[in-house]
Amino acid sequence: MNTRNRKVMVVLLLAGCSLLSYSLWISIRQVKIIAVHQRSSNFSDVLVENFPVTDKGKIAWWLENKKILKNKYKLPNSGSEGSFYITFWLFGDGYKKESKYDRLCFTDMKTENNCIDKNAVFSVEDGREGSVIFTLYNGTYRMEKNGKIIKVQRQ
Repeated sequence: MNTRNRKVMVVLLLAGCSLLSYSLWISIRQVKIIAVHQRSSNFSDVLVENFPVTDKGKIAWWLENKKILKNKYKLPNSGSEGSFYITFWLFGDGYKKESKYDRLCFTDMKTENNCIDKNAVFSVEDGREGSVIFTLYNGTYRMEKNGKIIKVQRQ
C-alpha cells in the first residue's frame, strides 16, 4: 500500500471513530427536564434538553421515566374527562419574548420572556380502551393495554 492510500485509510478510520464516538455520546446523555407548564387541566408542556433522537429512543425514554414523571411532576395530568395530552418541546435557546415568529407562550409565567420557539419532538396522549398514543416526527404509534406497540398507518 502506498503512502497516499495509507493516509486515506487513516483519515477514514479517524472519521469513523469520531462518528461512532459522537453517536455513543448522543445515545447515553441524560434527558434534562427544564420546566413543566400546565396549559389547561389536561394539556401539559414539558421543556427538555438532550431528548433521544430516534422514535424508538423517545418511546423507550417515556416507558422508563413515566413513573418519575408521575411522582415528580404529576404527569400525566388527566382532566375532568379523564384524558391527557403531553407535548415535549426542545428548550433550545431558552425563554424568549413573544414576537412575530411562531412561538409558544406560557401564561403561567409573569415575565416578558415566557415563550419558546416551537420545536415539538414527542407527544403522548391517552387513546381508546386504555391505549396510549405516541406522536413523533416519523409517525404515530399506539401502545395497547397489553404493552404491545404498533405503528399506526397514516391515511
